[in-house]
Amino acid sequence: MIRTAVERARRAVKLRDTVGRGTARTSARIVQGLTCRVEDGSWSFTADMPEKAGGDGQGPDPGVFGRTSLASCLAIGYSLWAAHAELPLTALEVEVQADYDVRPQYGLGEGSPAYREIRWIVRVESPAPEEEVREVLETAEARSPYLALFRDPQSLRREINIARPSAGEGEATP
Repeated sequence: MIRTAVERARRAVKLRDTVGRGTARTSARIVQGLTCRVEDGSWSFTADMPEKAGGDGQGPDPGVFGRTSLASCLAIGYSLWAAHAELPLTALEVEVQADYDVRPQYGLGEGSPAYREIRWIVRVESPAPEEEVREVLETAEARSPYLALFRDPQSLRREINIARPSAGEGEATP
């Protein structure tokens, strides 16, 4: 089933490469304090900070979602490429570990607030030869969008829209 779906998607992109291009949109709106309502298409969920960091603990913090993106992208990619290579997997798990230092985030100390190091541990169970399993993992990693996001420089651009609150919302307009 996975292999069939991947082959169908590959054929569609090969016939018309614009099929595989687009712009993904996700929005996060503060609903109270530090609690965000995140929406992406039909998906909606909550992100927040823990109480010790000023939040209400209503949902995972952004770091959880970042690590989740990497771990799940790798796990799904490994599974997709294993299906493509007809390599049987009986179990697969990816654990992401990220070393952090929050001091720069709070204006304490110098340096970047980025993770200091990110590691992932892949646990695979397969009757296939180890060399074949490693080859599939390497292929999947070379084509992983979120591994590339963490590994490669990205073009970043900010747009700001500032508006005054309407009468009745917040402060009255003069």
